[in-house]
Amino acid sequence: MKYLIASDIHGSAEYCGRLLDAFSREKADRMILLGDILYHGPRNDLPEGYAPKKVIEQLNPLKAKLMCVRGNCDTEVDQMVLDFPVLADYAVIDAGNRLIYATHGHVYNLNKLPPMCGGDILLHGHTHVPDCTEEHGVVYINPGSVSIPKENSPHSYMTYENGLFLWKTLDGDEYKRYDISEGCGASGIR
Repeated sequence: MKYLIASDIHGSAEYCGRLLDAFSREKADRMILLGDILYHGPRNDLPEGYAPKKVIEQLNPLKAKLMCVRGNCDTEVDQMVLDFPVLADYAVIDAGNRLIYATHGHVYNLNKLPPMCGGDILLHGHTHVPDCTEEHGVVYINPGSVSIPKENSPHSYMTYENGLFLWKTLDGDEYKRYDISEGCGASGIR
């Protein structure tokens, strides 16, 4: 199964559209959204193409292919207009001999780990900065932000298939990879 993983759309119809183009281009089976779908939040400027109602129209037809977790900007009112669940605080994905714990990052992160075993993967957004590091025996992976990237990072998403995470710009250019079969150390990160 091939997953496209993205975070922090923040109501940008323009960048959501580009993400959906990438989803089609990647021929991914499912899309994992790591929260902050419709609202830009009080700490962020409005993203380019801010149109939450349009984002609703773009995502609802894909409801059967979406798995989402709640971000700090997602609320019950968002669930009222979205046809797919968005209020789960986390999801757990079986990745063979380890688990991928998908969450937004505002509750669980490297400073406050959920119950995890060594070698498990903590997948989250929230910081808007792509990252792949290992700490406390856990691999921390962040796809960055679709619409409001920070620290000079690109508008980005990731794919995951057969143990390989690939970070890509919205145009599809790969710029980082992590192969979980190479272990939890830096040797698997490029």
